[in-house]
Amino acid sequence: MAESPRRAGSILIVAVLIAGAFFVIANVANWGPFKGLGGEPYTQVGPTVVESVRDVAKLTTVEVVEYTTVQKGNDFGWLNWARGDRIFLFAVARIGGGVDMERVTTSNFEVDEETGSVTVQLPPAEIIFVEVDSEATQVYDRDTGLFTKGDSQLETEARQVAEEILVKAALEHGILERAQANAEATIEGFLTGVGYSEVSFVAAEA
Repeated sequence: MAESPRRAGSILIVAVLIAGAFFVIANVANWGPFKGLGGEPYTQVGPTVVESVRDVAKLTTVEVVEYTTVQKGNDFGWLNWARGDRIFLFAVARIGGGVDMERVTTSNFEVDEETGSVTVQLPPAEIIFVEVDSEATQVYDRDTGLFTKGDSQLETEARQVAEEILVKAALEHGILERAQANAEATIEGFLTGVGYSEVSFVAAEA
């Protein structure tokens, strides 16, 4: 008989969370003499700067806007004047971290009907999206040797490096910890608002 009230309480919790989530989100070249000479690939990355951090949709997500500079190319040493190729890229990206609420079901809640407390198994926060700002990200300089047209893939490679660097920086700056804290605070607010006396969180099983 105790199992039915507990299941009913869990279903109520999920219904409240889903309703709350919808409410919050709604407001939310080759030349003969030099052909065959191989250059040494290199990459130089400038400092990563956090431009802004803000909570998004308040329920679970944190968005970080960061930018950095990347210099990528091929170093031919003393032949750089003829075969060298390098690109200078300024990159800006929006990176979002949060908890995937689609993974939360009634089995993630354990309700104690006697004390009115509830234990929530919450999935860990993760990187939800990475969006490179196409308008803000641009090549601000390109230096090619006298006898080369340049590598057409160099910009793409520089963008990939920039994205990896910016995601790593976001993780180092604690984006996932903040997203996890946001999720727990919001869910706790929902549950105490509908009458539960105490809310505690444990890591969800893999």
